[in-house]
Amino acid sequence: MKISLDALSVLDAIARNGSFARAATEMHRVPSALSYTVQQLEGDLGVALFERVGRRAVLTPAGHELLNEGRTLLRAAKDLENRIQQVARGWETELRIAVDTIIGEEALFPLVERFVAQRTGTRIRLSTEVLGGTWDALVGGRADMIIGASANIPSGGGYATLPLGEWQWVFAAAASHPIVQEPQPLAETAIFRYRAVSVADSSRLLPPHTVGLLTGQEVLTVSSMRTKLAAQLAGLGVGFLPRHLAEPYLRDGRLVALAVSTPRPPSPTVVGWRANRTGRALRWFIHEFEDRRVAASVLGES
Repeated sequence: MKISLDALSVLDAIARNGSFARAATEMHRVPSALSYTVQQLEGDLGVALFERVGRRAVLTPAGHELLNEGRTLLRAAKDLENRIQQVARGWETELRIAVDTIIGEEALFPLVERFVAQRTGTRIRLSTEVLGGTWDALVGGRADMIIGASANIPSGGGYATLPLGEWQWVFAAAASHPIVQEPQPLAETAIFRYRAVSVADSSRLLPPHTVGLLTGQEVLTVSSMRTKLAAQLAGLGVGFLPRHLAEPYLRDGRLVALAVSTPRPPSPTVVGWRANRTGRALRWFIHEFEDRRVAASVLGES
């Protein structure tokens, strides 16, 4: 290869300093060494990269193009060096965290901000999953850590968990929805007459789950718990909602909580990861979730 990283570094230093002499001082070399590197590169490429303007070394158009692309390569090389050093120190290059849509990615922002402030170099990748899709992301290798997953651990073993809390459920409908006129507690036969709003399970490998639906009931299926909330606020259907999401709308009267003959029990939820993973970024997040205050904050508890 005619272009080396060293030659690009020399080109960059000369362009930034405006002269071979000042660039040589910065790089702790003699000016003649830099001149030789540039002359050799110009000869290999068959183009002039610098022209003299008084005492200054000014890039030619070809030199500008080479430097613009070359700086991208220099940054990439530096990033590669840093990642190699990270791995050697036990820090993952990337930590993928899948979050159930009941929580939402934004709930992790304060935690991510604290992690990023440590300048470990590990990139954080957040994604959302629904119902069994959260475990599915860990089983299928799409995530290194899952937040807000069901406490029902998939078969096969090899997973570790921390209790996160539990979801409290409320059967709710928009104040204008006709179901609010039905006698309470609502029997399943009464609920069956109205459209349910359901969230689609995002599982790809594990069997998908459906929760709170009656056989044969008309269903509007949406992609996230927050979309389900919005659909029920719009009067498009009824169903169980996490109480912490529904509470503001119950208080202002836009939603009405309805007693049902078969309430949905609280659902324990966990943080999960593969037990054989020992990266320092993963361990940092595990340690944070051992603090009940962090778990409460992520769950939206006061």
